[in-house]
Amino acid sequence: MPRPKVLSTHPLFPAARTILDAPCDMDYWKNPERIPRAELLARAAGRDAMVCLLTEKVDDELLAAAPTLRMVANVAVGYDNIDVAACTRRGVAASNTPGVLDETTADFAWALLMAVARRIGEGEQLIRSGQWKGWDLDQLCGGDVSGKTLGVVGFGRIGRAVARRAIGFKMRVLYSDAVRAPREVEEELHAEFIDRDALFAVADFISLHVPLLPDTHHLISTATLSKMKATAYIINTSRGPVVDEAALVAALEAKKIAGAALDVYEREPQVHPGLIARKDVVLAPHIASASLETRTKMACMAAENVVALFDGRRPPNILNPDVLAAKS
Repeated sequence: MPRPKVLSTHPLFPAARTILDAPCDMDYWKNPERIPRAELLARAAGRDAMVCLLTEKVDDELLAAAPTLRMVANVAVGYDNIDVAACTRRGVAASNTPGVLDETTADFAWALLMAVARRIGEGEQLIRSGQWKGWDLDQLCGGDVSGKTLGVVGFGRIGRAVARRAIGFKMRVLYSDAVRAPREVEEELHAEFIDRDALFAVADFISLHVPLLPDTHHLISTATLSKMKATAYIINTSRGPVVDEAALVAALEAKKIAGAALDVYEREPQVHPGLIARKDVVLAPHIASASLETRTKMACMAAENVVALFDGRRPPNILNPDVLAAKS
């Protein structure tokens, strides 16, 4: 049986390459810049599988350019870059990498929360500028975290991991989700299920952990921001378009909320210039899962999904299992 021909849009980590190199005929994109769209379409042609990042759009155009494609493995838990319905229509399996990044992302959500509340970015810039004159009573006073109310919007694996960390800060934890968590989970995490509008009205920190869906696009809008306390903060490590950046800038300018900390953006890699200019906003370049250990696990999981398909096994993280049923 011929070795499957696989395109990877990134060099990947050595552990993932070890999984793929033995059974597959690999083509790795190794240039430092992103693979251009035209190059992606050309290289995908004739390939049996593709390992890709969130930066590559897998749509009808790409699938038409690669009619032999049988598998698209995303190195991410989110997959809004993949048109799963189009993949299913064309008999292409799609997969993601859930689970392995939960704790790392929760850690980073807390890093952002602490940074914006305690004005760490501003403090570092002051030190580096050479303008710091020494300790002063009212210098860079931020907001306390301990004992405050944390609102978690989206109570899946990552949302629950964020809530678990709040216990050590003696915070009241509120959450909203389309589905209420089991009672034992609420008891373990000391979390209270609450209507989303009520959560926005009372939380001191709102951490977003929802997938990007039609009903979560611009979840953070002028309307939702108007419900928040003037002392409250927004933290987003989910997906950029969940936040209407123009509305967020307007709310910050009007001092309707105290600040925001973002790892993802509405039009990545572009960031609303109004956010860049503000001192009450902490900005990170989409690195919530970026520990070496976690990113390696993600790449290996994507590789294992590919190998499983061509071994005749069900890919562990397949998003459209109906494709397998149709081929059996």
